[in-house]
Amino acid sequence: MLSYILKRLAIAVPTLLLLIVISFLLMHSAPGGPFTTERELPPQVLANLNAKYGLDDPLWKQISSYVWGIVSEFDFGPSFVYKDRSVNEIIAQGFPITLTYGLLSFAVAVIVGVSLGVAAAMRHNSLLDYAAVGVSIGAQVLPNFVMAPILVLVFTLWLGWLPGGGWQGPEYWIMPVIALSTSFMASIARITRSSMLEVLTSNHIRTARAKGLPERQVILRHALKPAMLPVISYLGPAFVAMITGSVVVDIYFSTGGIGKAFVDSALNRDYAVMMGVTILMGALTIFFNLVVDILYGWIDPKIRY
Repeated sequence: MLSYILKRLAIAVPTLLLLIVISFLLMHSAPGGPFTTERELPPQVLANLNAKYGLDDPLWKQISSYVWGIVSEFDFGPSFVYKDRSVNEIIAQGFPITLTYGLLSFAVAVIVGVSLGVAAAMRHNSLLDYAAVGVSIGAQVLPNFVMAPILVLVFTLWLGWLPGGGWQGPEYWIMPVIALSTSFMASIARITRSSMLEVLTSNHIRTARAKGLPERQVILRHALKPAMLPVISYLGPAFVAMITGSVVVDIYFSTGGIGKAFVDSALNRDYAVMMGVTILMGALTIFFNLVVDILYGWIDPKIRY
């Protein structure tokens, strides 16, 4: 198992370095520059700004310094807009909020989605199965940018049950979590149902039932583990999608998460913050795909070889 993990790491680390370099090149090839404004700056002022942030250095030196700062100190450099703040400070302010409702949304989506999918598969072609499939299809066509304004309209403006924005307590978490988790919960339920139906017709399940094992034991010990392989492959990208989906949640619910920092940096041409957030999201994608690969190898040892 250790050799399998090392092989996965040998792929993940160069991929992350390549992501940093590509993000840097794309940002620096964008039209204009971080100090381009409607009112053109005097040449001497622009030259001083470029010298302060190292933008007048050769491109290879800028890339090497940027990559080395991230690898050695996890330092994304200073912000081009907020003179007294670094990119790390801006990310550190919003990322814990985003991570909080991202993890809560992930937990809700997995628990509800897997439970709904297993229940639908065990009661195949029953009223419960039809209801679960109907709920899943209906929820899947409601992405977070549709769910968010509907939730605010119903629970804040009409009913007055929940606050429409902010991040001061658990009651502020409910609508962002529902908005983020609904469509992913539906996808997990459909994948779990399809995978479970396939596993329940396999030979080892027939053998377990022929031995007289209780149905609960058949499901939990013999069917659930192999049925989770397709679900696990979906969970890594799904979690990252929940984190990146925070842009919509931050706009509608004013949570103060990292999504707002990303939008503000795009509007203000703060390329340093844009690169920092992009690299962070990419690193999360690589990390959770690595976790999925390791879980695959743990569930199905044949994959390791």
